[in-house]
Amino acid sequence: MNGNTPYAGLPGETGAGQRAAADVPDLSSTQKRLLHRDVSRIAARTREFLPSEYVVDADVSSGMTGPQVTVAVRPPVGHAVSAGFTPDLEEAAAAEEVITPDERDEVARGLAASAALQVKQAVSNNVRPTGK
Repeated sequence: MNGNTPYAGLPGETGAGQRAAADVPDLSSTQKRLLHRDVSRIAARTREFLPSEYVVDADVSSGMTGPQVTVAVRPPVGHAVSAGFTPDLEEAAAAEEVITPDERDEVARGLAASAALQVKQAVSNNVRPTGK
């Protein structure tokens, strides 16, 4: 039964739990540079929406299906929030950008809003309303 699953591997080719090398996209140096630049732009755009007390960081790592992008925000109080996704490299192969400006703005706005909500939720129990 184990041989029927994709996790069993191919004898002599792929070990159990491993993926075939052809399944994982390989980034060119130009794509890597563009991806890092675009992720830095998301982090910078997120910082524009938030006060300086919020810490914003971005990371590009390699995952099972290719590059993984993560942008995270640590608010002054409350839980950290993050957005992680796998960019579509096939569409970006001929483009000047891996992540479009609209996608960057959408991620940045969503992260900023989520981080602000975390702060609101963290302090809402400790703040007494001034009026009813």
